Amino acid sequence: MSMENLNPRGHDHMVRATEEARRRSAAARLFDIRRVIGGLFTVYGVIVTLVGVFDGATAVEKAQGVRINLWAGLGMLAFGVLMLLWQWRNPAQPPESPAPSSEPPGEGR
Repeated sequence: MSMENLNPRGHDHMVRATEEARRRSAAARLFDIRRVIGGLFTVYGVIVTLVGVFDGATAVEKAQGVRINLWAGLGMLAFGVLMLLWQWRNPAQPPESPAPSSEPPGEGR
């Protein structure tokens, strides 16, 4: 195929389709629920863990000798990090768009 045979409209259509696919892919990754849940659990896990580390004797006694804030915070932190790792190792894929027609938009019937 020589350069003279390329249809500029067809090329523009392919460029627009590629750009649209990139935008959808970025949007799918940005709004991945694993990222939101992982981020929130990680932040709250750090906060609750720090509260648990600095709990006084009264708070520990109130929880029957268990440092409940520490253990709950560590659990939340682990869950949040696992969600973020899962999202990082297996990123979201955008939904498939319908197959493009062979002719550029606006032409045909």
